[in-house]
Amino acid sequence: MSTIPFSRRPLTLALLVAMPAFAAEQEHDSQGDSLLDSVVVTAPAMVDPLTVVTDPKAPRQPIPANDGADFLKSIPGFSVTRKGGTDGDPLLRGMSGSRLGIFLDGQEIYGGCGGRMDPPTAYVYPASYDRVTVVKGPQNVIYGAGTSAGAVLFERDPRRFDTAGWTLDGSLIGGSFGRNDQIVDFRGGTPDVQVRAGATRAHSDDYEDGDGTRIHSRYTRWSANAALAWTPDENTVLELSTVRSDGEAAYADRGMDGAKFARENFGLKFERRNLSPVVEKVWAQAYYNHIDHVMDNYSLRDQPKPNGYSVSNPDRFTSGIHAGVTLAPSEPLRLTVGADAKRDIHRVRATSGRASEDEAEGVLHGLQRREDMRFKQFGVFGEASYRYQDGGRTVAGLRIDDHSAKDERPCVSGVCVPSNPTQGKTDRATLTSGFARYEGMFDEGAGVWYAGLGHVERFPDYWERIRFGEDSLSSAFLTVDPEKTTQLDVGLNWSNADWSTAVSVFYGKVQDYILMKWTAPTQVRNIDATVMGAEIDVARRLTRNWKTTATLAWVRGENDTDDTALAQQPPLEARFSLEYDDGVFSFGNLLRIVADQDRYDVGYGNIVGQDIGRTPGFAVFSINAGWRPKKGVLISGGVDNLFDRTYAEHLSKSGASIPGYMPPSNTQINEPGRMFWVQARITLD
Repeated sequence: MSTIPFSRRPLTLALLVAMPAFAAEQEHDSQGDSLLDSVVVTAPAMVDPLTVVTDPKAPRQPIPANDGADFLKSIPGFSVTRKGGTDGDPLLRGMSGSRLGIFLDGQEIYGGCGGRMDPPTAYVYPASYDRVTVVKGPQNVIYGAGTSAGAVLFERDPRRFDTAGWTLDGSLIGGSFGRNDQIVDFRGGTPDVQVRAGATRAHSDDYEDGDGTRIHSRYTRWSANAALAWTPDENTVLELSTVRSDGEAAYADRGMDGAKFARENFGLKFERRNLSPVVEKVWAQAYYNHIDHVMDNYSLRDQPKPNGYSVSNPDRFTSGIHAGVTLAPSEPLRLTVGADAKRDIHRVRATSGRASEDEAEGVLHGLQRREDMRFKQFGVFGEASYRYQDGGRTVAGLRIDDHSAKDERPCVSGVCVPSNPTQGKTDRATLTSGFARYEGMFDEGAGVWYAGLGHVERFPDYWERIRFGEDSLSSAFLTVDPEKTTQLDVGLNWSNADWSTAVSVFYGKVQDYILMKWTAPTQVRNIDATVMGAEIDVARRLTRNWKTTATLAWVRGENDTDDTALAQQPPLEARFSLEYDDGVFSFGNLLRIVADQDRYDVGYGNIVGQDIGRTPGFAVFSINAGWRPKKGVLISGGVDNLFDRTYAEHLSKSGASIPGYMPPSNTQINEPGRMFWVQARITLD
């Protein structure tokens, strides 16, 4: 039984210059039967300039936590700020927060915690999606406003059935530290109507580092999704979807844990392709998200509470629309135009210093949630591509966004005397972003080189506005200016029968970069900065069954205003892997080498974290193996951190003083020690 996928990505991203990954992406034979991937130890390389596409269902090494950030860290250029066992904060090329757009089926969501306990990726369950696409740099205008670092798209694809039928995909994961995951994804229907439903659950106990020190890091997460799609022909789809998820997570970097991570979502999207020779595609989407987050100091901690029992319950409503059309006025020209709008409301209620859990819960539930800030955004965009006879292409885009933010806080960072002078005030800005890129072919079409210049203007987000300003202990709500990034991206992709190479280099100037000073009182101010870096992927097929891959990622940031290092930048990182795969048995290994980071600015950083000093380098070696006993069945397993090294990432948060746990509060949180894991995956149709 075959299916016909509906693609959301505009045709302006349709240059198929494929560079093979260390492990093949999921394939389909002429009858549509799926072949399961071997273990992915380095992410698939760029299929388009600055675009990476990967299968989130494939087994990976090191095995990720069941959240979006830990999944992304396997892609060169990404880093993660660890807080515990899950819900880390992702950075792309050293840029975090709203500089990196996270889209779930085209929907942009935000967390509720003012301390980033629940970044958007905390609500991502990667294995429930069909595809993850990363668009690096300010080289798109279609995916949201202000995404200067790039955009990450977690996508599900409605697929029209040729005949009535069904498919089922499921997997089980078990590992050290009590790790156990369960995943199921069902799709069934007729050519006209289909139903999709899926569920995931992930659990882990506290992990131990290489020295055997237990880290406060246990978590449990679950999600369920369902969708009903109408597909009257191969060019049309109308889909209604819903998602529910929740969980709890212990954190090693703070005095509270996450007791609730509830998300409620509804979405409706429509797509129609090939309407006429000129109109290739139209699409429209509407969505609603509600995040209900609870953090406290007692649900996941068995310890005395000398300062009493405290609980906080922020929530957030995000709703939006996104619509566009792709036109083909002539054979070489493609034009995508559209508009998007979003409304975002943040509320909070909290109580502290209570004598018992029951009292804290009772007081909290008796409080009304109070709106503290709301945002509105409306944008229009256009992106065009022109293909030349020699195979080269020019791509360019422009978007204009109208933003507003309203402050309803009576206090600033808990300080109520004097009262917040910006309460009731509204900040507005009209911001412009755009890019232009040329892509040229070489070596008779085996390679493509590209050079692009992009400019993004970013409206300050919730986490940047809730702090104190630079010049006084007053609110930063009206004093922090929009961030403006202008960046040059150049690179090439090339492949032949045995070799594959991708090189990407960037250099950017950031005017009014938003910098956080975390030493009390936490303040935010604008500076000028310079950012630069590179990612390199090289793969060689040694024989039919053997392949080797190497990747390198490097970032450097300068605080031009203060003439010092830009805080919270990842160190140089390299990965080397070797794989054997004969179609039945596979074997692979991964050597990850990270240099020390001696460029830092103590006490400064971004909304995610701050520099605490120099971080030594480290090397970690991992191995894996796989077996396909029959078609549609894959048994894989591995050992992460085989030699049980003790190490911490430079961007990790510093540990909090938690009775019964280490490390002390002046050191970074160590990564897991040696971890064994096994995964069984089955696909039926």
